[in-house]
Amino acid sequence: MNFKDTIEEQYSKYRLNNYGSPTITLVKGKGEHVWDDNGRKYLDFSTGIATTALGHCHPALVTAIQKQAETLIHVSNLYRIEPQGKLAEALVSKAGPGRVFFCNSGAESSEALIKLSRLFGIHKSGTENPATTVIVSNNGFHGRTFGGMSATPQEKIQNGFFPMLPNFPVGKMNDIQSFAELVDDHTAAILIEPIQGEGGIHVASKEFLQDLRSLCDEKNILLLMDEVQSGTGRTGDFFAYEIADIKPDAIGMAKGLGGGFPIGAVWITEDKADLFKPGSHGSTFGGNPLACAAALAVLDTIDSENLLTRVKELSAPWIEQLNQLKETHEIITDIRGRGFLIGIDFSEDPTPIQKKLEDRGLLTVRAGGNVLRLLPPLTVAESSLNESIEILSSVLNESTVPLSN
Repeated sequence: MNFKDTIEEQYSKYRLNNYGSPTITLVKGKGEHVWDDNGRKYLDFSTGIATTALGHCHPALVTAIQKQAETLIHVSNLYRIEPQGKLAEALVSKAGPGRVFFCNSGAESSEALIKLSRLFGIHKSGTENPATTVIVSNNGFHGRTFGGMSATPQEKIQNGFFPMLPNFPVGKMNDIQSFAELVDDHTAAILIEPIQGEGGIHVASKEFLQDLRSLCDEKNILLLMDEVQSGTGRTGDFFAYEIADIKPDAIGMAKGLGGGFPIGAVWITEDKADLFKPGSHGSTFGGNPLACAAALAVLDTIDSENLLTRVKELSAPWIEQLNQLKETHEIITDIRGRGFLIGIDFSEDPTPIQKKLEDRGLLTVRAGGNVLRLLPPLTVAESSLNESIEILSSVLNESTVPLSN
């Protein structure tokens, strides 16, 4: 049995079918490109769902992982770990004075944020009648654990797992009044993504984020920011909320932080960090030496290669070209996002278009509604951004009737 037949049998017989049936087998990556088992090259604008921030096999990331693997792989958080201390300091330097908890994924970071809200609610209102409500946004996504699902008001995520955990009322993105009306004595926090990824690349406006911060200050509740997908430089700012010149009370991170190596983190402002006591939360693998070494390499590379400025400079003309495609193809209803976190909203199911893009060598990711995500690495070449436009244009021209000028 050849390699192709073997892996297809392995996937069909032994692998849980929750991801459906992938159609290509990827075996190698370099920069913004990947290759399949037939040697075909693809432009990877899926980046492991916004995770391979430095592209594939960036030398600094490879070297850091190799070097750490030769020294110390895992010991648990019962002991101090040099890379973890350095990473905590580096993240505090990005987010501001505070403390950091390390975990393994975005869902775990959301769980830590929810647990923080519960600790704060007890601190605020007492143990007999604690504030337990966390207000979330429509179209939001905070992971697939029970806490994360309960905070994710999407039927496709929750279906089959009811009943959800209670006390997650839903406001409307960019409608501050809808959030204000939900706040009462039982409210502990507001949890929001500054740019919704899985929900369809819906962007919180600068004014909305500022109004949320003011509302939380006025009502003495926490502002929790889920930066799992939008953080680590993807928008051209290290955190997407920075455009509003505000500070949340806590930030969830994952995905691009490890450049492809699993890691999650939660930063908590100094005055709320002591709500977690010894034994109140933990993670066996969280903040292990390998993960922290990988994340340090990502942060060092973002700084040394000036990637935040690069994302802003390269994304502006690229997004302009995407908007030009919108103006000439009626099937595109909107272009949303910022930096290298972009959604193309179509007037109909874009699955056939996504398949044609894949056939032409461009990998994309679906999002909520009829949205395709484009998530190039922060290191992507300008020529590759232009190539993505050429592929999109050719597929759209064949699939739809372009609008006349």
